[in-house]
Amino acid sequence: MLGEGIIKGLAETARNFFGSYVNKERLTTVQYPEERLPRIEATRDFPFLVYDGDDWEKGLRCVACQICEKECPPKCIYIEKSKDKKPDAVGKPQNYPAKFDIDVSVCMSCQICVEVCPFDAIKMDVQFELSSDDRFGGLLLTKDKLAKSNEYYHEIHPTEAAGVDAALAEDREKEKEKQRLAAAAAAAAAAAKAAAAAAAPPTTVAATKDGAGSGGAAKEEAK
Repeated sequence: MLGEGIIKGLAETARNFFGSYVNKERLTTVQYPEERLPRIEATRDFPFLVYDGDDWEKGLRCVACQICEKECPPKCIYIEKSKDKKPDAVGKPQNYPAKFDIDVSVCMSCQICVEVCPFDAIKMDVQFELSSDDRFGGLLLTKDKLAKSNEYYHEIHPTEAAGVDAALAEDREKEKEKQRLAAAAAAAAAAAKAAAAAAAPPTTVAATKDGAGSGGAAKEEAK
């Protein structure tokens, strides 16, 4: 029937309109900003940097590998790598971002930076109220504004964050086991070397003493 889809759509609209007076579930709008809809876990607005612990500068997971900067389609990420290194979560010396800026006026929330990050250091936020009367500096987020705790990450993306933490914990355990095996191998090698040195006969000293004795006997015979 011609126009059947239009009729069905109008009927659904009317059902929601009149039903909203008797059924709250039919009410499709909220009185924003006093009322807000619950945040959806899969929401992605703009990126932020995850840090572990209480100190955001020491706990940043980012090692300034600059992969996200290279892969960003609108080129809105700006990173400067540090000249020195600091220990990461597993104690390995790593570079860190001396500068990390994201221009959210250009960012298109594609999440490619999140997908390519090998350290789970950058994630997508659910915060969208970033309007500003400063069209330049107000929309350029520096690393101190981008840094948010792992607890915040768990709050907005609990399922995803739990999986990331489990994977990171597994990697840390593997690194600790690797370090333990390397230390045990080094200790065993040192012990074997010490044992071999202790078991070796004092050939140099014996030869010297024998040589001295032979020379003395030869001198006595000559006399």
